[in-house]
Amino acid sequence: MDNYFNHQTIVWRYNKQEFEDQQLICEEPLSVRIQGKPYSVVMRTPGDEHAHVAGFCLAEGIVDQPEDIVSLGFCDGQDTNVVTVTLTPDRQKIISKQLDRREYISQTSCGICGKHLVEELRQILLPVEKKIAIDVKKGLYCLENLNKYQPLRSKTRAAHAAALFDRNFTMISAAEDVGRHNALDKAIGRLFLEKKLEQTAFLVLSSRISYELVQKAARARIAIIFAMSRPTALAVSLASALNITLASRAHEKGLFIYCGAKRLLIEPN
Repeated sequence: MDNYFNHQTIVWRYNKQEFEDQQLICEEPLSVRIQGKPYSVVMRTPGDEHAHVAGFCLAEGIVDQPEDIVSLGFCDGQDTNVVTVTLTPDRQKIISKQLDRREYISQTSCGICGKHLVEELRQILLPVEKKIAIDVKKGLYCLENLNKYQPLRSKTRAAHAAALFDRNFTMISAAEDVGRHNALDKAIGRLFLEKKLEQTAFLVLSSRISYELVQKAARARIAIIFAMSRPTALAVSLASALNITLASRAHEKGLFIYCGAKRLLIEPN
């Protein structure tokens, strides 16, 4: 399985527009099974699955030493998105209560992949049909000045931020957190509780764009996402399916636009 995906991207730099092929990092689900039962599903870049699961099991307290593992392998020898761990009988007894307490994640089949995940999310998420178009220069300005709303980062250099803006490019909600997902939940949740979420025109993130952040934006009916770093291939695939615009900061003052360019008002060359 490849760990990157080629995607044709619009590169916009102040009235100049061109196309560029970019390699987007892949993001795929990895199902971890313990003694044949689903234990967890994590998102990761494909590759080094055995090492990944071994490290995961050590961190979770499933194993203490390599000898606790009888076998570690792919579910059917070909599907690299499902890894099954078999433990020694002694180790099974030691962690039996931990496994019993774990809320198993039900999987209808072993074959999970990014394509299937996008299709499943499309069934529970509605495309964002919001009719909105914004000045791309002003959107870039909000992205480049996100630090105005990051007092915690200025002190700690260790916080992510999410900021929501209205059609007048006024910041209406911002939040920081050590986790980028948490920051977005906080920023959206504040407006949700105030019943003002519909005022949001676009979202600005301090991080890269993963598929979960696209999913959160779709639930909040946010049509446009600007981010400091590039998206994953799965994020672009999901955003395209849900009619969400994605753009990230480009080198030399500009934007990379991955999908939904119609919502960004770009003057012709």
